[in-house]
Amino acid sequence: MMGDSRRVESPIPNAMQINHRVRRAAQRSPKHSSLAGTNLERAADYNQRVTLQAIRVNGEITRQDLARITGLTPPSIANITNRLLQEDLIVELGRLRGKRGQPAKRLAINPDGAFSIGLNIDRDHVTAVALDVTGNVRARITDEIDFALPNAVVSFARTAMEEMLRTRQFAKSKIIGTGVALPDDLGQIDLPHRPSSYGVWNTVDVNKMLANVLPEPILVENDAAAAAIGELQFGHGLRSPTFFYLLISASLGGGLVIDGSYFRGADGRSGEIGFLPLRSRRTKAHSLQAAVSLSALYELLAEKNRAVSRPEDLLSLDAKGKEVVADWIADSADFLTDPLLAVSCLVNPKAVFIGGRLPSGLVDELAERLNQRLRSRAGDVPKIAPVMRAAMATDAPAVGAAILPFQERLLPSRSALMKVSAD
Repeated sequence: MMGDSRRVESPIPNAMQINHRVRRAAQRSPKHSSLAGTNLERAADYNQRVTLQAIRVNGEITRQDLARITGLTPPSIANITNRLLQEDLIVELGRLRGKRGQPAKRLAINPDGAFSIGLNIDRDHVTAVALDVTGNVRARITDEIDFALPNAVVSFARTAMEEMLRTRQFAKSKIIGTGVALPDDLGQIDLPHRPSSYGVWNTVDVNKMLANVLPEPILVENDAAAAAIGELQFGHGLRSPTFFYLLISASLGGGLVIDGSYFRGADGRSGEIGFLPLRSRRTKAHSLQAAVSLSALYELLAEKNRAVSRPEDLLSLDAKGKEVVADWIADSADFLTDPLLAVSCLVNPKAVFIGGRLPSGLVDELAERLNQRLRSRAGDVPKIAPVMRAAMATDAPAVGAAILPFQERLLPSRSALMKVSAD
């Protein structure tokens, strides 16, 4: 990355210093590879985020181990953990015995310490989830509705919030915000059976639309980006912090995470794999998402009189329907091979993760087909990233959206570090 060549003494670690700490931590343990704090007082908020992340990632842990993992001094760790205890975000467990000296108390995340709401708006469904700070879904409501208009989404969100609260699985007072995930150009992409009225989404301010309906603040994100952020914070990204996320939904999206940070690109449109041109005698589609998406698969099934209305229906098809799905998986693997080879060459990710609404068994079949085709091209490129099902595959955009308030308020990120730097 290009930048100013002047040397500036920074009050917090710069990117090079942080990467050096990360590499040193990675040599000690892969769990610690994204954790690095600073002992400077003005960076207290960032250090608290790093410490909370270390507790979350490592499970039960002592203050001594936290100091070793984060590089913070024992007094700093003592002050931070005391604040986290006061804020009810962590709990003290029993003492760790079996070592010399006074047994050390163990710390763990309090799963009831904070909650958030995630809402995924898409062309074939609307889903809401309530998530706790450990990443567990406490409540989930979904409506399999095609091309829901804004008024319908507001009505769903209000009802879903009421129904989730009635489950008593989380405390309303502990909700720290709402994340909303939806595709870019929601009202513009011409998918099969899209009504002309759906273009109203081009003029909607989602924050205003949901104000006083869902807990604030409301954070809005692209659906593939939200899914990738979720995978980074609570999925395979904890071990593989550089990856490409492939989201298969009504359309096709992608998200790119590099060294533990979501990469947006100059105009915030990185990862738009679905818009890549497609030229094949096996399909009339002119873009990748017009062939590799649930809407494309549903159309192929409808042509064979095997209509489905939701992803679960794909698992109960007859032999002819299963043949259509198998052919779609084979074609999709062929269509995705060259784009993913390009991703491997240009980005060199550790892995490609597939998530979205495609049932997990079919995701595994697609990943295996893709890996076979990619391995056959191994001699053509320096390195090929393996493809696998994302850990956060089911309801990935909704869960990823729910993680946004945690990332904004509690978890370490490059944006949090930059906020500290600007103080």
